[in-house]
Amino acid sequence: MIPDKSEPDQNQPGSDSVGEVLAPTSGQDALGRLLATLEPKWAEVVTGWLAQYQSATATAYSSDLAAWLRYCVSNGLGPGSVGPGDVGGFRGELEELGARPATDARELGTLSSFYAFAVLEGLLPHSPIERVRRPKVTSDTATLGIDHDQARWLLKAAQLSGPRDHALICLLLLNGLRVSEACGSRIEDIGAARGHVTLDITRKGGRAAVIPLATRTAEALALTIGGRSAGPIFLDYEGRPLDRFDAARVCRRLGRTADIGAVNPHALRHGFVTLCLDAGTSLRDVQDAAGHVDPRTTRRYDRGRYNLDRHPTYALAGSLTGEEETTGDGEGVER
Repeated sequence: MIPDKSEPDQNQPGSDSVGEVLAPTSGQDALGRLLATLEPKWAEVVTGWLAQYQSATATAYSSDLAAWLRYCVSNGLGPGSVGPGDVGGFRGELEELGARPATDARELGTLSSFYAFAVLEGLLPHSPIERVRRPKVTSDTATLGIDHDQARWLLKAAQLSGPRDHALICLLLLNGLRVSEACGSRIEDIGAARGHVTLDITRKGGRAAVIPLATRTAEALALTIGGRSAGPIFLDYEGRPLDRFDAARVCRRLGRTADIGAVNPHALRHGFVTLCLDAGTSLRDVQDAAGHVDPRTTRRYDRGRYNLDRHPTYALAGSLTGEEETTGDGEGVER
């Protein structure tokens, strides 16, 4: 279990993700310790491979690679002496931990990139991943995000919990930030433009963006910062920067407090997209706000809700029976 340095009480529940189960500290910290167990040439390859990527991507890859290296160490394997069968064993362990096909595919993608780099560096004649079949991953998502009432309850629970938790939930839910974007925000990045309080963030892939902050969010951030003038906005109770694992634990705790279940940061980002679309915001505006390069990504977030509340079955059943059909949100379907 990961020590919960974000809360005074250390007895928090366990991980909500397979990667966190396999990597019981932040990815880069875990990988740093594992590098000390490798031959110097392999440690250098790991360092060189990660140096190619932006900070957020390198952090994610570090977590995935740490999970693989931990599996290798626990089974007496070196990264250069593995084969497809060992990769299969690793995937089996992921499956036992409840990994979904998307997690399996992501781990294989990480290993494929790492071993391709190792081949280029001359450490291996070929990659042990090259003949491993990838799982099929659907483009749809089964996650619906949180609904309007759940969002209100969660915000209330966060407000009662304190300024830091309130500000974090506001950025994740009201601005739809990725957890890495929220945790990486700094006091110096807060500004003003044309009457808006703004926050400069670094999007996925290193793209810079300026986002406006709702009054509620700006006030929560001001209380969180207090008298500080520089540094990370979000700190744990020991004064250290909050990381994505800390943020996930905060979300789970507040979700339980709000009686909506142990939500994760991505469910809040998902809720941001669906709730904005429900409120009548255009797909293009939501795409821009979420930082999606491709509108199909935004549409994918909305697809689960669309398939349920706007499914044609309601209209067809109503037209055949002559009675108004009611959708899951309690609204009648016009015919």
